[in-house]
Amino acid sequence: MKKTVITILCSLFIMSACSDSNDEPGNGEKPEPTANLAEQNILRAMEIVDKAVECYFEGSGMKMARYYNPYTGQRSDEVGSVWMYTSSIEAVNAVLHGLKAHKEHGNAELYNKHFSRYSELLQTLYDNAAYYKGSYVLTSYTQTKQWSVYAVPRGGDKGYADVVGDRNRNNVYDDQQWLVRELLEAYKLTGNTAYLTEAEYLTDYVLDGWDCTLNNDGKENGGITWGPGYVTMHSCSNGPMVSPLVWLHELYKGKNDEVTYRYIDANRSRKTASMKKSDYYLEFAKKVYEYQKSHLLRPDGLYDDMMGGYSDENVMYETINGEKYRTHTQLKDRVGPAISYNSGTMLSGAADLYRVTGNNVYLDDAKKLTDVSFSHFAKAESSKPGCYTYDISGFNNWFNGVLMRGYVDVYPSYTNAATAIGSFQKNLDYGYENFAYKNFLPTNLLVGWSRDNGNNKVEAMFTFAFAAEYAVLARYELEKKN
Repeated sequence: MKKTVITILCSLFIMSACSDSNDEPGNGEKPEPTANLAEQNILRAMEIVDKAVECYFEGSGMKMARYYNPYTGQRSDEVGSVWMYTSSIEAVNAVLHGLKAHKEHGNAELYNKHFSRYSELLQTLYDNAAYYKGSYVLTSYTQTKQWSVYAVPRGGDKGYADVVGDRNRNNVYDDQQWLVRELLEAYKLTGNTAYLTEAEYLTDYVLDGWDCTLNNDGKENGGITWGPGYVTMHSCSNGPMVSPLVWLHELYKGKNDEVTYRYIDANRSRKTASMKKSDYYLEFAKKVYEYQKSHLLRPDGLYDDMMGGYSDENVMYETINGEKYRTHTQLKDRVGPAISYNSGTMLSGAADLYRVTGNNVYLDDAKKLTDVSFSHFAKAESSKPGCYTYDISGFNNWFNGVLMRGYVDVYPSYTNAATAIGSFQKNLDYGYENFAYKNFLPTNLLVGWSRDNGNNKVEAMFTFAFAAEYAVLARYELEKKN
């Protein structure tokens, strides 16, 4: 009954007047200015999320348009991918985290007023993510097994999305990883064990994609391909998994829960073993981090996009003891360019690994990457003091948000990250105070909207990224060192 009520409320919420023509540029429904930057940030985050939910989603199934134009009131016919849909869950989680931080720092009013409704929105978004879910049988490095995972495109009904497509390319491991991250955040924020169960299931699926074949030295070749139908190893299919694995380690630390996993022995036979979950997840976090660092770290200290250079794009298989398994593909080329979120995930991963291990190697990595990434990706905007220009072509607006989160994660151990974090605060505030329109921000925060109203459509994931950034900055303001 509760889910039915929530669904009805969300439907009514979405049908509200998101194309109200009474708003003027820069005169959206803004909260009164406040001297408390943390509170201002969380209020702005909620304002953006609320409007985005109204305008990007359609119907009780939360079908998300990829674009919405606040000037014309038109949402696109193109439906967002599961990655884009996950950005809405990310923003809601960030708001919940920000509200919880306010309560912990003495402002229970905001928490009491908003936490429940965002928890319900989170549940609704998660329930309807099932439109992207489907099942199939996969032959991996150690087994053949049926999985229920998330496809790139949305299906017509829950559980019936096409997760295969051409050569098993309709699902990719990084999409599952972003979901794992948000499901673990959701569990930590709400205590709902369904989120944890789904997160661990998807983690098993992702780690099933780890290349555990052995090289001539008897060591694992390592790395997670972009997806089950790909042979290339990407920064985006390895780096995002490090932090969630550390979080799982922390959740099970001191407990006796075990995981059963498969591996390859020296005779190339597939074997099964068990290990305490806390140890297994931490060991894997270190392995994934080391793979990316050893294979994709550039001489300038940034991370390249992928390992490639294999002439045949087809997945290769071998038969061992009468059973078919995926086999290793030798990749020889490190391919660029450096993209901001690939540095961001490794910043977060290094910070989390340092926090739980105390190993200064991770701290040194985080410090170096903080400095070099900010120098590379951010350029001071002389005409707008305190603002920085970041590349916003393609999907970089969302990528840059991952970089910002990395800086925030590193900050407790390296306060020099404050300058980089402050650049995002300045840019968001400049865009909000000069260009906010009907509670939307333009794609380019420092330039604003196009004179041609028809050119002012905004990606849903960019809108949710701006909201998530504001919410993360709210928490940062409350928790940072004075």
